Amino acid sequence: MIHSSRAAWVAVAAIGWMGPVPASGQDPAESGAETAPSWTLPRLPDGQPDLQGYWTTQTFTPLERPEYLGGKAFFTDEEAAALQAQLTAEGVDPSARDAVEIADPEARERRLYQVNRDPSYVHYDNQIWLRTPVPKGLSTRRTSLVTDPPNGRIPPLTPEAAERLAAEAEARRLPSAFDSHETRPFPERCIVWAHEGPPNLPPAYNDIHQIFQTPGYVVVFTELNTNPPRIIPIDGRPHIDGKIRHFAGDSRGRWEGGTLVVETTNYNARRRFRGSTDALHVVERFTRIAADEIRYEFTVDDPNTWTRPWSVELPMMATEGPMYEYACHEGNHDIRHILEIYRNLERQAAAEAAEPPSR
Repeated sequence: MIHSSRAAWVAVAAIGWMGPVPASGQDPAESGAETAPSWTLPRLPDGQPDLQGYWTTQTFTPLERPEYLGGKAFFTDEEAAALQAQLTAEGVDPSARDAVEIADPEARERRLYQVNRDPSYVHYDNQIWLRTPVPKGLSTRRTSLVTDPPNGRIPPLTPEAAERLAAEAEARRLPSAFDSHETRPFPERCIVWAHEGPPNLPPAYNDIHQIFQTPGYVVVFTELNTNPPRIIPIDGRPHIDGKIRHFAGDSRGRWEGGTLVVETTNYNARRRFRGSTDALHVVERFTRIAADEIRYEFTVDDPNTWTRPWSVELPMMATEGPMYEYACHEGNHDIRHILEIYRNLERQAAAEAAEPPSR
């Protein structure tokens, strides 16, 4: 079964761009500030640019540019309109985040609706539970969140990193990966998620960030987060001693004009952001460019992992609160059940091995 919203999005495409995609990123020369000349950057009593509020990073824009788009850095107005209408139509599953990576519009349409899944797949109705008042769509006309390298894709791994990650992937496929909770992945154990900042990447759902400020600190509190809120000193203090390592690293901020620049080092070697090592170095830039938008950019560098640094631009759009507690914790029942299943499989295998061969 294919959910039918195709007529609606084709009609929108025919009359051009009508969706709520922010102006920032639509064209290399455009910015939200230029589209709202009467807007003035608000400031706090101490002079800091005011970044406070609730902001969402929800988007169907993929992290990396889909290969079928080649060197195309921006969708046309018509293409963006068609995609926006298709992605925000009633009934779309907001967790179908790979939809834009599908070149064929009909195949993309099938992917977007939960009713087209294999009937054996049992899950709650994502359209009901995950759809937001402003439906998830494209962030901008960009074809990827990665802006550098220009091909919109994360740079190649170094040979050493490729070998390291291949060995780790092979180890995860071995039965010994289920020997203990200590060998299970960190997201499964509710210790750290791949999207958790820094840098911030859009999670599958509950993608709200609350920012609040004091004279000496900026706090970034992410809703879907297993680590505490990130408290960023902006008083010029140095990073902590290099022997101290955290999953979220050690962040230090400074103002460059109206932009908050945050540098993070001192990552725990087990953090493994997209395969990185403890040499990971992240520079983030938060620039409020309109009443309802912060332009969030970051650059990632780890010479032990990638052949060059890479950068992302991700709009943070104003949204309403409140945020809700995300109560994932390492004592959850899933770990127990995952390990119980493998203990049972091991007992079955041992029993089968002990049976005398049949004649």
